Amino acid sequence: MEAMGMHYIVEASGCDPVIIGDPVRAREIFLAAAKVANMDVKAVHFYKFFPSGTSGVVVVSESHISVHTWPENGYAALDVYTCGDKAQPERAVEFILQAFRVKHAHITEVQRGVKDEDIYTHTTMTWEEDYSED
Repeated sequence: MEAMGMHYIVEASGCDPVIIGDPVRAREIFLAAAKVANMDVKAVHFYKFFPSGTSGVVVVSESHISVHTWPENGYAALDVYTCGDKAQPERAVEFILQAFRVKHAHITEVQRGVKDEDIYTHTTMTWEEDYSED
């Protein structure tokens, strides 16, 4: 089955609170991740919440990368969605997880736009990654 898009939904735990709480740093990380993943950046917006937290999105030709963070919990909710054959979303996910200094990640890969006769559906696969030993 061929999918129209790949969507990674990531629950990132044990993140460095200084990094994920800084919208300037998060923006730099996301732009670098887009480059590593061969994505064409179209628009960027990051917002700092007070007293803590950052939300941001990088719109790419292939779709988007987004994040919402809770530094006080060391937690980041990450989304990477791309369509087409050019982008490598898994590389963006890995780059961001390393840059956020994640200790544990719960990752769901959704193959979206899978055609089943005359309707579109999706398939999912979920796994855990432990980075605490790295």
